[in-house]
Amino acid sequence: METYNGWTNYATWRVNLELIDGMTPTDFGDDPAQIMDEYELSLCLKDTAHDIIENTSTEGVARDYAMAFLSDVNWREIAQHMINDYAEEN
Repeated sequence: METYNGWTNYATWRVNLELIDGMTPTDFGDDPAQIMDEYELSLCLKDTAHDIIENTSTEGVARDYAMAFLSDVNWREIAQHMINDYAEEN
């Protein structure tokens, strides 16, 4: 499988760069068990990205394409990257 800039694919790289960059696990709650769990954090990241798109766009074909783009994102990879960065900094 071909990667993009070290990430699973272009969608994962781009969403991390444009929507997630600068966030930490603590942006998604105070429960260490949840925010440091790759699966749980990946669900929070996915919900956050969906909310950003829904709140910054109008219904129509552009939003539909944006939502379809999100389906290609490897949310667990972003979550693991975020957890690793957080652990290194703290």
